[in-house]
Amino acid sequence: MEKSRTSCDWRPETIVLHGGFDGDPATKAVAVPIYQTVAYGFDNAEHAAALFNLETEGFRYSRIANPTTDVLEQRLAALEGGAAAVCVSSGQAALMYAALNVSRPGGNIVSVPQLYGTTYTLFAHMLPTFGVTVRFASDDSAASMAALVDENTCALYCESVGNPAGNICDLAALAEVSRAKALPLIVDNTVATPVLLRPIEHGAHIVVHSLTKYIGGHGTTLGGAIVDAGTFPWTAHRARFPMFNEPDRSYHGIVYAERFGRSAFAARCRNLYLRNTGAALSPMSAFLLMMGLETLPLRVERHVHNARLVAEFLRADPRVRWVNYAGFAEHPHHALAQRYLDGQACALLTFATCGGLEGSCAFYDALRITKRLVNLGDAKTLACHPASTTHRQLSEAELKAAGVTPDMIRLSVGIEHIDDIIADLDQALAAAAAVPGAKSAARSAA
Repeated sequence: MEKSRTSCDWRPETIVLHGGFDGDPATKAVAVPIYQTVAYGFDNAEHAAALFNLETEGFRYSRIANPTTDVLEQRLAALEGGAAAVCVSSGQAALMYAALNVSRPGGNIVSVPQLYGTTYTLFAHMLPTFGVTVRFASDDSAASMAALVDENTCALYCESVGNPAGNICDLAALAEVSRAKALPLIVDNTVATPVLLRPIEHGAHIVVHSLTKYIGGHGTTLGGAIVDAGTFPWTAHRARFPMFNEPDRSYHGIVYAERFGRSAFAARCRNLYLRNTGAALSPMSAFLLMMGLETLPLRVERHVHNARLVAEFLRADPRVRWVNYAGFAEHPHHALAQRYLDGQACALLTFATCGGLEGSCAFYDALRITKRLVNLGDAKTLACHPASTTHRQLSEAELKAAGVTPDMIRLSVGIEHIDDIIADLDQALAAAAAVPGAKSAARSAA
Protein backbone atom coordinates (compact mmCIF):
# COMPACT_ATOMS: atom_id res chain seq x y z
CA MET A 1 0.00 0.00 0.00
CA GLU A 2 2.98 2.35 0.21
CA LYS A 3 3.47 2.72 -3.53
CA SER A 4 1.27 4.89 -5.73
CA ARG A 5 0.18 2.96 -8.80
CA THR A 6 -1.50 5.94 -10.46
CA SER A 7 -0.02 7.33 -13.67
CA CYS A 8 1.82 10.55 -12.89
CA ASP A 9 1.33 11.60 -16.53
CA TRP A 10 -2.37 12.27 -15.99
CA ARG A 11 -3.69 15.75 -15.28
CA PRO A 12 -5.44 16.39 -11.93
CA GLU A 13 -8.88 16.33 -13.55
CA THR A 14 -8.18 12.78 -14.71
CA ILE A 15 -6.48 11.55 -11.55
CA VAL A 16 -9.47 12.44 -9.36
CA LEU A 17 -11.71 10.24 -11.51
CA HIS A 18 -9.51 7.32 -12.52
CA GLY A 19 -6.49 7.18 -10.23
CA GLY A 20 -5.79 3.87 -8.51
CA PHE A 21 -8.85 2.05 -9.83
CA ASP A 22 -9.66 0.51 -13.21
CA GLY A 23 -12.87 -1.26 -12.32
CA ASP A 24 -13.71 -4.12 -9.99
CA PRO A 25 -12.37 -7.35 -11.54
CA ALA A 26 -15.08 -9.51 -9.99
CA THR A 27 -18.17 -7.47 -10.91
CA LYS A 28 -16.87 -4.99 -13.53
CA ALA A 29 -18.26 -2.15 -11.39
CA VAL A 30 -16.72 1.18 -12.37
CA ALA A 31 -17.42 2.88 -9.04
CA VAL A 32 -14.97 2.14 -6.23
CA PRO A 33 -16.65 -0.44 -3.95
CA ILE A 34 -17.12 0.24 -0.27
CA TYR A 35 -15.22 -2.60 1.36
CA GLN A 36 -17.12 -2.49 4.64
CA THR A 37 -15.08 -5.18 6.34
CA VAL A 38 -12.92 -5.37 9.43
CA ALA A 39 -10.56 -8.16 8.35
CA TYR A 40 -9.40 -10.16 5.34
CA GLY A 41 -8.91 -13.87 4.83
CA PHE A 42 -5.48 -15.46 4.41
CA ASP A 43 -4.63 -18.15 1.90
CA ASN A 44 -2.65 -20.04 4.52
CA ALA A 45 -0.26 -19.54 7.44
CA GLU A 46 2.59 -18.57 5.16
CA HIS A 47 0.48 -15.89 3.45
CA ALA A 48 -0.63 -14.48 6.81
CA ALA A 49 2.97 -14.33 8.06
CA ALA A 50 4.14 -12.62 4.87
CA LEU A 51 1.49 -9.92 5.26
CA PHE A 52 2.32 -9.25 8.89
CA ASN A 53 6.04 -9.30 8.12
CA LEU A 54 5.37 -6.60 5.47
CA GLU A 55 6.99 -8.89 2.90
CA THR A 56 4.05 -8.80 0.50
CA GLU A 57 1.35 -6.28 -0.37
CA GLY A 58 -2.19 -6.96 0.71
CA PHE A 59 -4.76 -6.29 3.40
CA ARG A 60 -4.90 -7.77 6.87
CA TYR A 61 -7.03 -5.48 9.07
CA SER A 62 -8.96 -2.31 8.24
CA ARG A 63 -7.43 -0.32 11.06
CA ILE A 64 -4.18 -0.51 9.07
CA ALA A 65 -5.37 -0.46 5.46
CA ASN A 66 -8.56 -0.98 3.47
CA PRO A 67 -9.11 -1.38 -0.30
CA THR A 68 -11.51 1.58 -0.53
CA THR A 69 -9.16 3.82 1.41
CA ASP A 70 -6.23 2.55 -0.65
CA VAL A 71 -7.72 4.03 -3.82
CA LEU A 72 -8.18 7.39 -2.08
CA GLU A 73 -4.57 7.25 -0.90
CA GLN A 74 -3.30 6.55 -4.41
CA ARG A 75 -5.26 9.45 -5.84
CA LEU A 76 -4.02 11.87 -3.21
CA ALA A 77 -0.40 10.78 -3.65
CA ALA A 78 -0.69 11.26 -7.40
CA LEU A 79 -2.39 14.66 -7.04
CA GLU A 80 0.40 15.94 -4.78
CA GLY A 81 3.17 14.25 -6.78
CA GLY A 82 4.20 12.05 -3.86
CA ALA A 83 5.40 8.48 -3.48
CA ALA A 84 2.67 7.31 -1.07
CA ALA A 85 -0.13 8.51 1.17
CA VAL A 86 -1.78 7.42 4.41
CA CYS A 87 -5.37 8.43 5.16
CA VAL A 88 -6.64 8.76 8.72
CA SER A 89 -9.78 9.83 10.54
CA SER A 90 -9.17 13.60 10.64
CA GLY A 91 -6.77 16.33 9.65
CA GLN A 92 -5.57 16.71 13.22
CA ALA A 93 -4.78 13.00 13.42
CA ALA A 94 -2.78 13.35 10.20
CA LEU A 95 -0.80 16.26 11.64
CA MET A 96 -0.23 14.47 14.95
CA TYR A 97 1.07 11.34 13.22
CA ALA A 98 3.28 13.33 10.85
CA ALA A 99 4.83 15.33 13.69
CA LEU A 100 5.43 12.35 15.96
CA ASN A 101 6.74 10.23 13.11
CA VAL A 102 9.75 12.46 12.62
CA SER A 103 10.30 13.52 16.24
CA ARG A 104 12.01 12.09 19.27
CA PRO A 105 11.97 13.04 22.98
CA GLY A 106 14.17 16.06 23.47
CA GLY A 107 13.69 17.15 19.87
CA ASN A 108 11.95 20.21 18.51
CA ILE A 109 9.99 21.35 15.48
CA VAL A 110 10.33 24.87 14.08
CA SER A 111 7.03 26.34 12.90
CA VAL A 112 5.65 29.52 11.39
CA PRO A 113 3.40 31.43 13.83
CA GLN A 114 0.37 31.71 11.52
CA LEU A 115 -1.49 28.50 12.32
CA TYR A 116 -4.97 27.06 12.61
CA GLY A 117 -5.99 27.34 16.26
CA THR A 118 -6.11 23.62 17.04
CA THR A 119 -2.73 23.13 15.37
CA TYR A 120 -1.30 25.79 17.65
CA THR A 121 -2.74 24.03 20.69
CA LEU A 122 -1.29 20.71 19.54
CA PHE A 123 2.12 22.27 19.05
CA ALA A 124 2.23 24.54 22.08
CA HIS A 125 0.60 22.30 24.67
CA MET A 126 0.25 18.67 23.58
CA LEU A 127 3.51 17.78 21.84
CA PRO A 128 5.56 18.93 24.86
CA THR A 129 3.87 16.17 26.89
CA PHE A 130 5.53 13.73 24.46
CA GLY A 131 8.89 15.39 25.04
CA VAL A 132 8.77 17.36 21.78
CA THR A 133 8.80 21.16 21.82
CA VAL A 134 7.74 23.51 19.03
CA ARG A 135 9.56 26.75 18.40
CA PHE A 136 7.43 29.45 16.79
CA ALA A 137 9.26 31.83 14.50
CA SER A 138 8.54 35.55 14.70
CA ASP A 139 7.13 35.44 11.16
CA ASP A 140 6.91 33.09 8.19
CA SER A 141 10.20 34.09 6.59
CA ALA A 142 12.95 31.57 5.89
CA ALA A 143 15.43 33.64 7.91
CA SER A 144 13.22 33.61 11.00
CA MET A 145 12.74 29.87 10.72
CA ALA A 146 16.45 29.16 10.16
CA ALA A 147 17.40 31.20 13.23
CA LEU A 148 15.58 28.74 15.51
CA VAL A 149 17.11 25.53 14.16
CA ASP A 150 19.60 23.66 16.33
CA GLU A 151 21.08 20.16 16.56
CA ASN A 152 17.84 18.84 18.11
CA THR A 153 15.49 20.16 15.45
CA CYS A 154 13.53 17.39 13.71
CA ALA A 155 11.48 19.25 11.10
CA LEU A 156 10.24 22.56 9.73
CA TYR A 157 6.50 23.17 9.54
CA CYS A 158 4.20 25.62 7.79
CA GLU A 159 0.76 26.01 6.29
CA SER A 160 1.12 26.77 2.58
CA VAL A 161 -1.72 29.27 2.99
CA GLY A 162 -2.36 30.24 6.59
CA ASN A 163 -5.76 29.72 8.20
CA PRO A 164 -7.12 32.29 8.83
CA ALA A 165 -4.18 34.68 8.36
CA GLY A 166 -4.15 34.20 4.58
CA ASN A 167 -0.35 34.47 4.42
CA ILE A 168 1.38 32.52 1.66
CA CYS A 169 4.64 30.88 2.67
CA ASP A 170 7.67 31.11 0.42
CA LEU A 171 8.00 27.36 0.10
CA ALA A 172 11.13 27.42 -2.06
CA ALA A 173 12.93 29.57 0.53
CA LEU A 174 11.82 27.28 3.37
CA ALA A 175 12.90 24.26 1.33
CA GLU A 176 16.34 25.81 0.93
CA VAL A 177 16.60 26.06 4.72
CA SER A 178 15.47 22.44 5.03
CA ARG A 179 18.20 21.35 2.58
CA ALA A 180 20.89 23.41 4.28
CA LYS A 181 19.90 22.09 7.73
CA ALA A 182 19.15 18.50 6.55
CA LEU A 183 15.57 18.65 7.85
CA PRO A 184 12.25 17.54 6.35
CA LEU A 185 9.77 20.28 5.49
CA ILE A 186 6.18 19.45 6.48
CA VAL A 187 3.47 21.53 4.79
CA ASP A 188 -0.25 21.67 5.53
CA ASN A 189 -1.82 22.23 2.11
CA THR A 190 -5.47 22.15 3.18
CA VAL A 191 -6.45 25.68 2.12
CA ALA A 192 -4.67 25.74 -1.23
CA THR A 193 -5.42 22.12 -2.23
CA PRO A 194 -3.25 20.36 -4.83
CA VAL A 195 -5.36 22.03 -7.54
CA LEU A 196 -3.83 25.44 -6.76
CA LEU A 197 -0.51 24.43 -5.23
CA ARG A 198 1.64 21.28 -5.01
CA PRO A 199 4.21 21.89 -2.24
CA ILE A 200 6.35 18.89 -3.23
CA GLU A 201 7.19 20.65 -6.49
CA HIS A 202 8.73 23.44 -4.40
CA GLY A 203 10.76 21.23 -2.08
CA ALA A 204 8.35 20.01 0.61
CA HIS A 205 8.95 16.48 1.89
CA ILE A 206 5.67 15.77 3.69
CA VAL A 207 2.24 17.22 2.89
CA VAL A 208 -0.73 16.95 5.23
CA HIS A 209 -4.39 17.63 4.53
CA SER A 210 -7.63 17.95 6.36
CA LEU A 211 -9.74 16.07 3.82
CA THR A 212 -12.75 17.40 5.71
CA LYS A 213 -12.34 20.72 3.91
CA TYR A 214 -12.08 21.34 0.15
CA ILE A 215 -11.22 17.78 -0.84
CA GLY A 216 -14.40 16.36 0.72
CA GLY A 217 -16.13 19.59 -0.14
CA HIS A 218 -19.61 18.91 1.21
CA GLY A 219 -19.30 19.24 4.97
CA THR A 220 -20.31 15.63 5.58
CA THR A 221 -17.14 13.68 6.31
CA LEU A 222 -14.08 13.96 8.52
CA GLY A 223 -10.74 12.76 7.19
CA GLY A 224 -7.04 13.49 7.01
CA ALA A 225 -4.10 12.53 4.84
CA ILE A 226 -0.31 12.37 5.02
CA VAL A 227 1.48 12.42 1.66
CA ASP A 228 5.12 11.28 1.57
CA ALA A 229 7.08 12.94 -1.23
CA GLY A 230 9.68 10.18 -1.05
CA THR A 231 12.48 12.70 -1.45
CA PHE A 232 14.02 13.10 2.00
CA PRO A 233 17.30 11.14 2.34
CA TRP A 234 16.66 9.42 5.67
CA THR A 235 19.66 7.08 5.29
CA ALA A 236 22.03 10.03 4.83
CA HIS A 237 21.14 11.35 8.30
CA ARG A 238 21.15 8.29 10.49
CA ALA A 239 22.10 10.01 13.73
CA ARG A 240 19.32 12.60 13.52
CA PHE A 241 16.65 10.15 12.31
CA PRO A 242 17.36 6.79 13.97
CA MET A 243 13.67 5.86 13.79
CA PHE A 244 14.04 5.24 10.04
CA ASN A 245 17.51 3.69 10.12
CA GLU A 246 17.56 1.43 13.16
CA PRO A 247 15.53 -1.73 13.86
CA ASP A 248 12.04 -1.02 15.20
CA ARG A 249 11.78 -3.16 18.31
CA SER A 250 7.98 -2.84 18.27
CA TYR A 251 7.82 -4.45 14.83
CA HIS A 252 10.22 -7.43 14.78
CA GLY A 253 13.26 -5.27 14.01
CA ILE A 254 12.15 -3.84 10.68
CA VAL A 255 14.27 -0.96 9.35
CA TYR A 256 11.88 1.33 7.50
CA ALA A 257 14.36 3.11 5.26
CA GLU A 258 15.79 -0.22 4.09
CA ARG A 259 12.49 -2.00 3.65
CA PHE A 260 10.40 0.79 2.10
CA GLY A 261 12.90 3.15 0.49
CA ARG A 262 11.17 6.24 -0.86
CA SER A 263 7.95 5.60 1.06
CA ALA A 264 9.61 5.00 4.45
CA PHE A 265 7.84 7.93 6.12
CA ALA A 266 4.39 6.77 5.01
CA ALA A 267 5.12 3.15 5.93
CA ARG A 268 6.21 4.07 9.46
CA CYS A 269 3.13 6.30 9.91
CA ARG A 270 0.90 3.41 8.94
CA ASN A 271 2.59 0.52 10.74
CA LEU A 272 3.52 2.33 13.94
CA TYR A 273 1.06 5.16 14.60
CA LEU A 274 -2.03 4.15 12.65
CA ARG A 275 -1.71 0.46 13.53
CA ASN A 276 -1.17 1.07 17.23
CA THR A 277 -3.28 4.14 17.97
CA GLY A 278 -6.07 3.50 15.49
CA ALA A 279 -7.24 6.82 14.02
CA ALA A 280 -8.51 4.85 11.03
CA LEU A 281 -10.62 6.31 8.24
CA SER A 282 -13.76 4.24 7.72
CA PRO A 283 -14.41 2.77 4.26
CA MET A 284 -17.66 4.73 3.98
CA SER A 285 -15.83 7.96 4.79
CA ALA A 286 -13.17 7.14 2.20
CA PHE A 287 -15.92 6.58 -0.38
CA LEU A 288 -17.64 9.88 0.44
CA LEU A 289 -14.34 11.76 0.32
CA MET A 290 -13.62 10.27 -3.10
CA MET A 291 -17.01 11.51 -4.30
CA GLY A 292 -15.95 14.99 -3.26
CA LEU A 293 -12.50 14.58 -4.76
CA GLU A 294 -13.97 13.82 -8.19
CA THR A 295 -15.26 17.39 -8.52
CA LEU A 296 -12.42 19.18 -6.70
CA PRO A 297 -10.88 20.86 -9.78
CA LEU A 298 -14.28 22.15 -10.92
CA ARG A 299 -15.25 23.37 -7.47
CA VAL A 300 -11.94 25.11 -6.83
CA GLU A 301 -12.32 27.01 -10.08
CA ARG A 302 -15.73 28.30 -8.99
CA HIS A 303 -14.59 28.95 -5.40
CA VAL A 304 -11.69 31.08 -6.63
CA HIS A 305 -13.84 32.97 -9.13
CA ASN A 306 -16.49 33.79 -6.53
CA ALA A 307 -13.93 34.75 -3.89
CA ARG A 308 -12.41 37.40 -6.14
CA LEU A 309 -15.80 38.97 -6.78
CA VAL A 310 -16.63 38.89 -3.07
CA ALA A 311 -13.28 40.47 -2.18
CA GLU A 312 -13.80 43.24 -4.73
CA PHE A 313 -17.30 43.89 -3.40
CA LEU A 314 -16.06 44.13 0.18
CA ARG A 315 -13.10 46.36 -0.71
CA ALA A 316 -15.39 48.83 -2.48
CA ASP A 317 -17.93 48.97 0.35
CA PRO A 318 -17.52 51.89 2.82
CA ARG A 319 -19.05 49.75 5.58
CA VAL A 320 -15.95 47.52 5.51
CA ARG A 321 -12.79 48.61 7.32
CA TRP A 322 -10.31 46.21 5.72
CA VAL A 323 -10.12 43.13 3.54
CA ASN A 324 -7.30 40.58 3.63
CA TYR A 325 -7.13 38.93 0.20
CA ALA A 326 -3.89 37.94 -1.52
CA GLY A 327 -5.42 38.49 -4.94
CA PHE A 328 -5.10 42.25 -4.52
CA ALA A 329 -1.91 43.79 -5.92
CA GLU A 330 -1.29 45.74 -2.71
CA HIS A 331 -1.43 42.62 -0.52
CA PRO A 332 1.96 41.78 1.06
CA HIS A 333 1.73 38.21 -0.24
CA HIS A 334 0.48 39.05 -3.72
CA ALA A 335 3.83 38.30 -5.34
CA LEU A 336 3.87 34.88 -3.67
CA ALA A 337 0.34 34.25 -4.96
CA GLN A 338 1.65 35.01 -8.43
CA ARG A 339 4.52 32.61 -7.92
CA TYR A 340 2.87 29.69 -6.15
CA LEU A 341 -0.84 29.94 -6.98
CA ASP A 342 -0.46 30.81 -10.65
CA GLY A 343 -1.61 34.36 -10.02
CA GLN A 344 -4.76 33.31 -8.21
CA ALA A 345 -5.81 33.58 -4.60
CA CYS A 346 -7.57 31.02 -2.44
CA ALA A 347 -11.25 31.19 -1.58
CA LEU A 348 -10.51 31.90 2.09
CA LEU A 349 -10.44 35.60 3.00
CA THR A 350 -10.90 37.75 6.07
CA PHE A 351 -12.30 41.23 6.69
CA ALA A 352 -13.72 43.49 9.38
CA THR A 353 -16.65 45.90 9.36
CA CYS A 354 -16.36 49.51 10.36
CA GLY A 355 -18.35 48.82 13.51
CA GLY A 356 -15.46 47.06 15.24
CA LEU A 357 -16.16 43.88 17.19
CA GLU A 358 -19.83 44.77 17.70
CA GLY A 359 -20.29 45.53 14.03
CA SER A 360 -18.64 42.30 12.93
CA CYS A 361 -20.80 40.32 15.35
CA ALA A 362 -23.91 42.08 14.02
CA PHE A 363 -22.84 41.18 10.50
CA TYR A 364 -22.26 37.58 11.53
CA ASP A 365 -25.63 37.27 13.26
CA ALA A 366 -27.51 38.72 10.26
CA LEU A 367 -26.24 36.23 7.67
CA ARG A 368 -28.94 34.21 5.95
CA ILE A 369 -27.57 32.05 3.12
CA THR A 370 -24.03 32.03 4.50
CA LYS A 371 -23.69 29.41 7.23
CA ARG A 372 -22.21 30.29 10.62
CA LEU A 373 -19.84 27.46 11.50
CA VAL A 374 -16.14 26.64 11.87
CA ASN A 375 -15.60 24.42 8.85
CA LEU A 376 -14.12 25.72 5.60
CA GLY A 377 -13.90 24.47 2.04
CA ASP A 378 -17.54 23.44 1.88
CA ALA A 379 -19.48 23.96 -1.36
CA LYS A 380 -21.59 26.39 0.69
CA THR A 381 -20.33 29.82 1.72
CA LEU A 382 -19.29 29.70 5.37
CA ALA A 383 -18.50 32.39 7.94
CA CYS A 384 -16.52 32.16 11.15
CA HIS A 385 -15.47 34.54 13.93
CA PRO A 386 -12.03 33.05 14.70
CA ALA A 387 -11.32 34.96 17.92
CA SER A 388 -14.32 33.40 19.65
CA THR A 389 -14.21 29.94 18.03
CA THR A 390 -11.25 28.31 16.25
CA HIS A 391 -8.70 30.48 18.10
CA ARG A 392 -10.64 31.04 21.32
CA GLN A 393 -8.01 29.33 23.47
CA LEU A 394 -5.21 31.70 22.41
CA SER A 395 -4.04 34.68 24.45
CA GLU A 396 -4.04 38.21 22.98
CA ALA A 397 -0.35 37.90 22.11
CA GLU A 398 -0.89 34.48 20.52
CA LEU A 399 -3.85 35.80 18.52
CA LYS A 400 -1.74 38.64 17.19
CA ALA A 401 1.05 36.27 16.18
CA ALA A 402 -1.47 34.05 14.40
CA GLY A 403 -2.84 37.05 12.49
CA VAL A 404 -6.23 37.06 14.22
CA THR A 405 -7.92 40.30 15.30
CA PRO A 406 -10.98 40.54 17.59
CA ASP A 407 -13.16 41.96 14.80
CA MET A 408 -12.05 39.54 12.06
CA ILE A 409 -14.63 37.61 10.06
CA ARG A 410 -13.35 34.64 8.04
CA LEU A 411 -15.23 33.82 4.86
CA SER A 412 -14.91 30.54 3.01
CA VAL A 413 -16.54 31.54 -0.26
CA GLY A 414 -18.71 28.82 -1.76
CA ILE A 415 -20.00 27.94 -5.19
CA GLU A 416 -23.50 29.44 -5.00
CA HIS A 417 -24.49 32.04 -7.59
CA ILE A 418 -22.34 35.08 -6.93
CA ASP A 419 -25.30 37.48 -6.95
CA ASP A 420 -26.92 35.57 -4.09
CA ILE A 421 -23.70 35.49 -2.06
CA ILE A 422 -23.17 39.23 -2.44
CA ALA A 423 -26.82 40.01 -1.68
CA ASP A 424 -26.49 38.10 1.59
CA LEU A 425 -23.29 39.91 2.52
CA ASP A 426 -24.86 43.24 1.59
CA GLN A 427 -27.85 42.81 3.88
CA ALA A 428 -25.58 41.61 6.70
CA LEU A 429 -23.39 44.70 6.25
CA ALA A 430 -26.52 46.81 6.58
CA ALA A 431 -27.09 45.23 9.99
CA ALA A 432 -23.48 45.95 10.94
CA ALA A 433 -23.84 49.58 9.83
CA ALA A 434 -26.79 50.00 12.20
CA VAL A 435 -24.51 49.43 15.20
CA PRO A 436 -23.96 52.75 17.06
CA GLY A 437 -20.74 54.37 15.91
CA ALA A 438 -20.44 52.32 12.73
CA LYS A 439 -21.41 55.18 10.42
CA SER A 440 -18.85 57.58 11.86
CA ALA A 441 -16.22 54.83 11.67
CA ALA A 442 -17.12 54.28 8.02
CA ARG A 443 -16.68 58.00 7.28
CA SER A 444 -13.28 57.96 9.00
CA ALA A 445 -12.20 54.91 7.04
CA ALA A 446 -13.25 56.58 3.78
